[in-house]
Amino acid sequence: MTHVRVLGVDACRAGWIGVVPPAGPGDGGAARAYFAPRVADLVALADADGEVAVVAVDMPIGLPDGLPDAHPGGPPGRGRRRADVLARAELGPRWRSVFMTPARAALEADDYASAVAVNRRLTGEGVSRQAFGLKEKLLEVERWVREAGRRVVEIHPELSFARLAGAPLPHPKTTWAGAERRRELLAAAGVVLAGDLGRAGAAAGVDDVLDAGAAAWTALRVASGEARPLPDPPEVFSDGIPCAIWA
Repeated sequence: MTHVRVLGVDACRAGWIGVVPPAGPGDGGAARAYFAPRVADLVALADADGEVAVVAVDMPIGLPDGLPDAHPGGPPGRGRRRADVLARAELGPRWRSVFMTPARAALEADDYASAVAVNRRLTGEGVSRQAFGLKEKLLEVERWVREAGRRVVEIHPELSFARLAGAPLPHPKTTWAGAERRRELLAAAGVVLAGDLGRAGAAAGVDDVLDAGAAAWTALRVASGEARPLPDPPEVFSDGIPCAIWA
């Protein structure tokens, strides 16, 4: 692994949590955690301790446009991101952890019912409440990415953990066994999450911390050139942002 300073980011109920692995022998043995209500403020906090070269975020980056000829009676999924489809295929029994990213116009709808109607028209399928619930954070990340001035990639934590373990993990991260296994995998890879983590530990759930750790591990792989995108090369929609999940 490279000694470049990187940041893994995950959304939590109160805002955003970030994890920075040790950048070298003199940086201590445990990862450092940060919390902020806004993603731009989170990155600024991490930068204050040393600028991060790569930011990996557990949030869709690059929104599909959908296809105007799709209709409710037709085949679903015509407007899906290839990144989501490929990640689901690789995760096998954990495929439900990957939600299908709604079309841009659906996320711009005023309410959930309208979003479902728009997405059905453009893609032939509805929108999960989980996906629509992330609308504000998703659009926040998109605005920030355009001005980030550094390498920013999308990750999916379950895909990262599957790569770490060599196979999709059998237990969900919401179980004790699942959380312990993910923590052990991260520690063995040099992302040690120890102690109460200060404000970040008080604001974020256990799963949020683990997911940010997985993002940090993937950011290290991106910095060292080991990570690969799904798909390869990334898709590009009308927003012009390369769309891929890195692992």
